[in-house]
Amino acid sequence: MKIIRFQYRNKIAYGRLDDETVRVYRISPFDESGASPGFLKADVLPLKDVRLLAPCQPTKIVCLGLNYRSHAAEFQQKLPDLPLLFMKPPSAVIGPEEKIVLPPNPERIDYEGELGVVIGKKAKNVPENEFASYVLGYTCLNDVTDRIAQARDGQWTRAKGYDTFAPFGPWIETAISPDNLKLETFVNGETKQSGSTADLIFNIPRLVNFISGIMTLMPGDIIATGTPEGIGPLKAGDTVEIRIEGIGSLRNQVVAAD
Repeated sequence: MKIIRFQYRNKIAYGRLDDETVRVYRISPFDESGASPGFLKADVLPLKDVRLLAPCQPTKIVCLGLNYRSHAAEFQQKLPDLPLLFMKPPSAVIGPEEKIVLPPNPERIDYEGELGVVIGKKAKNVPENEFASYVLGYTCLNDVTDRIAQARDGQWTRAKGYDTFAPFGPWIETAISPDNLKLETFVNGETKQSGSTADLIFNIPRLVNFISGIMTLMPGDIIATGTPEGIGPLKAGDTVEIRIEGIGSLRNQVVAAD
């Protein structure tokens, strides 16, 4: 099942995408009352008439550094003993087809295609064998990074936190296993990354367990699970696309700052 968040005229709502038709939810799928989102009987919309937005509104995006074996080998780094965490702010979020805005005078801004795990309900100290009951589904995410700032600062808040540096979408897919999904990144149609989530150092159950033991994960929060080898630069005018098997395609254009 594909859950979307969309704008129709002056209304923003959640819905379920069935082929080219949107069925509008009565309430948010992240509602904490426990009520079923249900559907508004009168609201069935053609997909072509709506604008897809980022499919949820996270309070935080918790990201993984160095979580693919291929990426560790690419940088000749030893495999970490524990997940390496950093965060992106909600202000970095954009949705499909929205523009990634480069900071003024950029030196090197990179794409990083990633699988995003969308949390469905409040999660604290989640056992690994119960992770699935806390995960609503999965999405495509681009962990856009100022590579020079990352190296200069020694910590990654500035490098990862610019406005528009967290595109994700186009929807939340609820009916897949995250264990062995093909992940690809394209820039202007050329393949730049090609990997599989089978190469993750720390798998999804371990990540949900580890992160929820540190901080409470709220409905709509996202875990960005790291990127495979093949990271590289973006420039104004580029179109970057993240494709994940079983989910879909997230595409954004890169533009210069005003």
